Formats: sequence, C-alpha cells, structure tokens
Amino acid sequence: MADDCIFCRIVAGELPAERVQEDEHTIAFMDLNPWTRGHALVIPRRHSKNLYEVPEEDLRHTASAAKHLAERMRDRLGCDGINLLNACEPAAWQTVFHFHIHVIPRYADDPLRLPVQPEQASREELGAVATELRG
Repeated sequence: MADDCIFCRIVAGELPAERVQEDEHTIAFMDLNPWTRGHALVIPRRHSKNLYEVPEEDLRHTASAAKHLAERMRDRLGCDGINLLNACEPAAWQTVFHFHIHVIPRYADDPLRLPVQPEQASREELGAVATELRG
C-alpha cells in the first residue's frame, strides 16, 4: 500500500467508494467523475504505479475483472458498447498513480466522441515505426 495513494486507501477501507464488484485480487468502483452513466474503475488490490510497473498476474486479474464488469454493464445497464481505457503517465492523462482500467459503458446517444480524427499513415511511415518497434 502506498500511503499517499487514494486508491490504496479505498482498498484499505479508509476512503468511501461505491464498490460494484470485488474479489481477492481486484476491486471495481464507480468513478466520481463519470463520462457516461455507469463509468467505473477496476484496480488491483496491490499497488503498482501504472501499466509499466503492474505485475503480469495483477494485469491479468484486472483485465479479467474489467471483462466481467463490462458484461454486467451490458446485461444490467443496457449499454450499447464498452470502452476500456488505461492512462499510463501524465502525457496519457494519468492523474491517479495506481494502475487502473476505466470501464466506460457506451450508449448510442451519449455525447462522448474521439478528441481527434485518425489520419491514414503512409506505408513508409508504418514501415519505419514497425522497424523501430521490432528493433
């Protein structure tokens, strides 16, 4: 547990949260600033700062719990789809430094839109980046 981590304090029961699902490895609770109706977070009970640092076992448990929660949202909230989002580091919008996955129910009429429109990349650019990644 990290003393200054609000999610660790939720795990410990020191801070309130509307818990919707939990097991021995993970907890899911409602996001205080939801993007859509039902937006929740799934976290591992053990503290890890982000995706780079989370142990594979905790990543597996958290991803599995996110899937189960998504199915529950589909069945009980009647959402039309789900977005999963992980923000890793401030440049990617991470504001709480305890690994977590946002599970965001999507509805046909909700206001969420991508902030940008993807643009097609050239084959040369794709090849150059692929070469770097294979490195």
